[in-house]
Amino acid sequence: MNVAEQPTYLRDIPLPGDKLQFADFSLRFLVDEGLENYMEIQNWMRGLGFPESLKEIYDFQKGNPDISQPPKSQLNLYSDGTLTILNSNNVPKFKLIFENLFPVSLTTLEFDATQTDLEYFTAEVTFKYYIQYKRYLINYV
Repeated sequence: MNVAEQPTYLRDIPLPGDKLQFADFSLRFLVDEGLENYMEIQNWMRGLGFPESLKEIYDFQKGNPDISQPPKSQLNLYSDGTLTILNSNNVPKFKLIFENLFPVSLTTLEFDATQTDLEYFTAEVTFKYYIQYKRYLINYV
C-alpha cells in the first residue's frame, strides 16, 4: 500500500495510503517436449510487443472464436488465470483467480550438452494483472 505523508512543522507523519499494489505474478513451469507451452507465451508476447510481421499481428488477433472476447480493441491482450493450491495429499484447498493477465517477461531456455543426468527444461514467466486476485476456499468432502 502507498503511504501518504502529512506535513507538520516538526516532522512528516506517515499515514496509510489509499491504493493497494500487488506484486507481479511469477510462475515457473515445465516446458513440454514440443515447446508448445513455451511458444504459446512467446507468441502472446510477440503479439503484444514487436511482431516481426503484420501476419503475426493478424494471427494473434484472430484468437479462439469459441471464447467470449472483450471489445475488438482489446482482443487477445488479456487472459484470466486460476492457480489452484493443493495440500500435502494433492487435494485442492484454495483457488487464486487472476483477471486480465498479460505476460511481461519469459526466461530463456538454457541448453547444456554437458549434462549427464536427465534434466527437464523449466522456464519462468512473469505476468502483470489488471484486477487483484481473489482467494476462494475449496471445501471437499
